[in-house]
Amino acid sequence: MADSSEDKPRLSDADMLARFRNSKKRPACSDTLGMQLAEVHQDEQRIVVDFTADESFANPTGAIQGGFIAAMLDEAISTNIIIASNVTMTAPTLEMKVSYLAPLFVGPAKVEAKILKFGKTVCFSEARCLAPDGKVVATATATAAPKPFKRF
Repeated sequence: MADSSEDKPRLSDADMLARFRNSKKRPACSDTLGMQLAEVHQDEQRIVVDFTADESFANPTGAIQGGFIAAMLDEAISTNIIIASNVTMTAPTLEMKVSYLAPLFVGPAKVEAKILKFGKTVCFSEARCLAPDGKVVATATATAAPKPFKRF
């Protein structure tokens, strides 16, 4: 039995957004990062995610520690792959490169994630993290290995 996105009808962008926003099975890491899916553009294989950079994420200079920014980028990329698969696949990250361009401070942040190529065994993506003023503070490229969801 094939487990592919063609086996399930595709939800509209609005319905997919509602499905993720209303999910009762949110990972704790999504909550920790203050993640909220803001936009879904399935035809473009692109999403926009809002995050809240908490005070506990800040280093002694008041800037958000880079690991938290990387986690935001990774979470958006993974979520985008899950959506692009019509919620049939999970997306373990094989590698990710992050470039930090400017500091991010406590408060809201936005990540835009886009799939560059979705193959049978590997997915290439990119993302950028933006400060509230729209300034790009970090970018990432990532390679993931989409795998069918295993329900327990």
